[in-house]
Amino acid sequence: MIEYIRGSLAALTPTDATVEISGGVAYLLNITLPTYTALEGQTEVRMLVHESIRDDAWVLFGFIDEAERTLFRQLIGVSGVGAGSARTILSAIPASELGAVITAGDTRRLKNVKGIGAKTAERIIVDLRDKIKTTDTTLLEQPGATSDSEAFEEALTALTILGYTRQQSQKALRKIFDADPGAKVESAIRKALAMM
Repeated sequence: MIEYIRGSLAALTPTDATVEISGGVAYLLNITLPTYTALEGQTEVRMLVHESIRDDAWVLFGFIDEAERTLFRQLIGVSGVGAGSARTILSAIPASELGAVITAGDTRRLKNVKGIGAKTAERIIVDLRDKIKTTDTTLLEQPGATSDSEAFEEALTALTILGYTRQQSQKALRKIFDADPGAKVESAIRKALAMM
């Protein structure tokens, strides 16, 4: 099992990071929005890893801290929640807030996440309420993208990768960037996820 990867950040998008290690080998890691924000502007990184090995694929998920990886692993342990859904949940609700959402039994907030219905939200709360320890870990806020169009495009790409249609994503993001032209990528994606 891979515990962590340390190396140069070769590429970064709101949904994945490519980390090049010595010997010219690079790993593609699926990431959440809070991890993306924490990685922006960095060149050398150390990311914790969760491996998802299936019959058809070997997928790596990268996390900036242990709290996020622990919550990810707890979420995928819930029946009906796969790795993709867990990543979407942690992108919509950061690890620093998710523990409180689960312990408070806030099904409404969980149901607002794409792909999470009422039954799955209730199952997450029932299965994890006693296991979750609310964490006060806060991920560092990093500056947003350098230009509005760059931030808009990065947010649009992330939303389409998360399963939303391009048209639906553009409509939500236009409203967000019209109201706040200097919106950060992570903030825009969170607001769009709440709108759709």
